[in-house]
Amino acid sequence: MPIIYNAEKKQFHLYNDSISYIMELFNNEFLVHVYFGKRINSFLQENPYPMKDRSSFSPNPTGWPNRDFSLDNTPQEFPGYDTGDYRESICEITFPDGTKAVGFKYESHKVYSGKKKLQGLPATYTVEDSEADTLEITMTDSSRKIKAILSYTIYKERSVITKSVKYKNIGEKTVYLNKALSSCIDFQDADFDLLQLPGSWANEKQIKRDRLTMGIHTLDSKRGASSVAQQPFIALLRPNTNEFNGEVYAFHFVYSGNFIIKTEVDYFEQTRVLVGINTYNFTWKLEPDEAFQTPEVVCVYSNKGLNGMSQTFHKLYIERLARGKFQLEERPILINNWESTYFDFNEKKLLDFTKKAKDLGVELFVLDDGWFKDRNSDTTSLGDWIVDNKKLPNGLLHLAKRVKETGLKFGLWFEPEMISEDSDLFRKHPDWHIQVENYPLSQGRNQLILDFSKEEVRDNIYNQLVDILDHVPIDYIKWDMNRNMTETGSIHRSPDQQMETMHRYILGLYELLEKLTSRYPNILFENCSGGGGRFDPGMVYYMPQSWTSDNTDAIERLKIQHGTSLIFPPIMACAHLSAVPNHQVGRVTDVKTRAAVAMAANFGLMIDLEKETSKDIDKIQESINWYKNNRSLLQFGDFYRLLSPYDTNYSAWMIITSSKESGVLFFFEILANGNKPYKKVKLVGLEPNAIYEVENQQLTGEELMEYGLYLNHTLLGDFQSKVIEFRKVGLVN
Repeated sequence: MPIIYNAEKKQFHLYNDSISYIMELFNNEFLVHVYFGKRINSFLQENPYPMKDRSSFSPNPTGWPNRDFSLDNTPQEFPGYDTGDYRESICEITFPDGTKAVGFKYESHKVYSGKKKLQGLPATYTVEDSEADTLEITMTDSSRKIKAILSYTIYKERSVITKSVKYKNIGEKTVYLNKALSSCIDFQDADFDLLQLPGSWANEKQIKRDRLTMGIHTLDSKRGASSVAQQPFIALLRPNTNEFNGEVYAFHFVYSGNFIIKTEVDYFEQTRVLVGINTYNFTWKLEPDEAFQTPEVVCVYSNKGLNGMSQTFHKLYIERLARGKFQLEERPILINNWESTYFDFNEKKLLDFTKKAKDLGVELFVLDDGWFKDRNSDTTSLGDWIVDNKKLPNGLLHLAKRVKETGLKFGLWFEPEMISEDSDLFRKHPDWHIQVENYPLSQGRNQLILDFSKEEVRDNIYNQLVDILDHVPIDYIKWDMNRNMTETGSIHRSPDQQMETMHRYILGLYELLEKLTSRYPNILFENCSGGGGRFDPGMVYYMPQSWTSDNTDAIERLKIQHGTSLIFPPIMACAHLSAVPNHQVGRVTDVKTRAAVAMAANFGLMIDLEKETSKDIDKIQESINWYKNNRSLLQFGDFYRLLSPYDTNYSAWMIITSSKESGVLFFFEILANGNKPYKKVKLVGLEPNAIYEVENQQLTGEELMEYGLYLNHTLLGDFQSKVIEFRKVGLVN
């Protein structure tokens, strides 16, 4: 069993072939963090952290006989508040007397096979109990009548530990959780670089790596969504770590709302990492016998660099986070009409559009924004999910049938969480949106946010969608969300529970998504939030793919998709071949390069085929045919980053089958320069003794990995690309 409790040493050891996670009970009370990293077969030390009086300013626990032990410097798993540890706490609770001091001590533990579901929350899972084991440790402050059940799951064949906490009020009076985080890990040194994925609209998941320094570094979202500004992710890297070598400790929060990740380096050069729901606009009223379940944190360790980390995330998220029919099913090539028509379309225009798409080999047509009642701009109609009979006089059902008669599947855009002030729903229910009563509202894209913390609001939207989905043969839904929260409040909720609104909203969203995806298992749901504004692991649980960015420029996408690939596999990141000049940045890029970038993800088109030259149409058709022939590899193969557009004038990545039988190399040269240096790229992940056919040559895996290929000497001009297939044809004698 990969979880061992040594009763003599009071030590917990979670392990598999790759990793070890070790904790111990000091004085049978305090849960101390000992180790997280590469597998240690036998850990023989007991209480290895030195006990020494380091300062009179570091207090000692109540009743401690001397000054050699202080929580102020001890590495902990569950640090309390105002009880001697002045570092950031994992929780903050206001008790009936108005004070907050709380310290948790060990009560009991249990180990079991498998992994429980988190009530109302997305999380990684097991199919068979034998895949993983779970440790639950109950910590209690008996004076304060509060428990915390710490949950740790270790997968047997993945370099992954998942963590969450359930807080329970065991007293007779109400308490208030002001902070209820999910995970704490105390590293006993600070020799790290900190890697994060900040961004903005049309510029998501940009890689930033900095030296970790003394003090507190905070990454967060206060927007009511995980946001474009930050991904709920952090990685600590050893300074010499690169793509393929060195240690990485990564943390990803399975949640779609406000989050906080704090990394604190103390004066003893120790590092604390805390992950959980943001304390901003958060307080949770916890009545007697009630419990509060926190979302899950996925903790990944890699000693094979960033690519090792990425492949762990990729396989976990494909195999044990995504669910349903489409989890392991090849995804269709789609065409979306948005950048071709915007709001200006009618049935004839759409049917002409779909016929040309079908002739090219497209498999799915997606009707984007503008199909519902009076929706001729982004100023109106959200909340009224009724077809616009002026644009579509024969109705949505007729259009869907006509599209399907061409041989295409039919998809539809929704933004169900939003409401326009100019809508029938708003006029009927002005109290149904997020707001502070009798207080001015900020404006955001001419829309407000429906209060999904209310059951009657969710039920209304659910019934509107069901009325469409039960009668129109829809194969795909693009679920969009284009505004973040302001003036956060919920009409008719009691004052002492107003700060529960943001979290209750997310719980309500998850409940609605669970109902819809369960009722319509044959609909492929795609997550979108103005691009990647809520592309997080929480949404992956309900929707197996996400629109990566509204920025469809191929060159900008090199960085966006490179950053996204750190944590999400290509099949989850959607990319479209779009028109030039590009609608976001105005760049003109060759169709071959635009196609290559898009085909390195979940491939689609957002282009007006009427306006393309016959030469480019031929190239697009060639790309579609090629993608279909390689789709299984591209969507489910092992992904490797080779060259970074953040560091060089190039970008390169490759995808290979797990059997190492075949693969594809994508190479991009961004800007041309006179008498340029020749660029060589070394492949990775091949079978050294295998012979691969590459560009009409037969080369060994060893020479492709150790020597590589020269790739840019035949390229001329800016924004050039090469797509190179290779396949195993034999073995070295």
